[in-house]
Amino acid sequence: MITGNLNWAQATSKEDPDFFNQLAKSQQPEVLWIGCADSRAPANVITGIKAGGIFEHRFVANVCVNSDLNMLSVLDYAVRVLKVRHVIVAGHHGCGGVTAALSNRRFGMIDNWLRHIKDVYRIYSQELDQIADEQDRLRRLVELNVVEQVNNVSRTAIVENAWKAGADLQIHGWVMELSTGLIKDLGVTKQGIGGRSGWNLSAIRTENSERLFS
Repeated sequence: MITGNLNWAQATSKEDPDFFNQLAKSQQPEVLWIGCADSRAPANVITGIKAGGIFEHRFVANVCVNSDLNMLSVLDYAVRVLKVRHVIVAGHHGCGGVTAALSNRRFGMIDNWLRHIKDVYRIYSQELDQIADEQDRLRRLVELNVVEQVNNVSRTAIVENAWKAGADLQIHGWVMELSTGLIKDLGVTKQGIGGRSGWNLSAIRTENSERLFS
């Protein structure tokens, strides 16, 4: 890993000799990425965004609950200090956390965390119970989990206060397909209290954001 870091640093400096000097001065990401801790879905890698372009928080199954002070601290810093314009809740098909929640097995301490995903199943049980194929049901639960986490983020006092203050802030829900590497926009973007919208491409400024939302 150290060798890999050296190769990356040298290649990056060769491409842009001033890159690390600018990176050390400050960060101005326009995106907060709330994703799963799965090693197969690192935000910068799957979006092709350079270091400094995404403020990132990852944990099991991208669950966002108002009792998680870690997530709330990241969200608060991103919205109030960094003033990001996009929060992306990103799940992925084949998520181990969602798979575990759908099973009847006990895994230990993490069962308390998986309870939140089981609650998502309960909310959408009428739809999910009608899906006969287990893998199709799992894929749909992954998507519905992202939908609910978008709702949860949108209802935090942090986001609501930002919208009340007139912040240009959008909350998005995406899911990555591991077998292709492609990202699917679930079309549940929220903007403003009770609001919902698609991409606001005219509001995107930075090179990194243009690449992410193109």
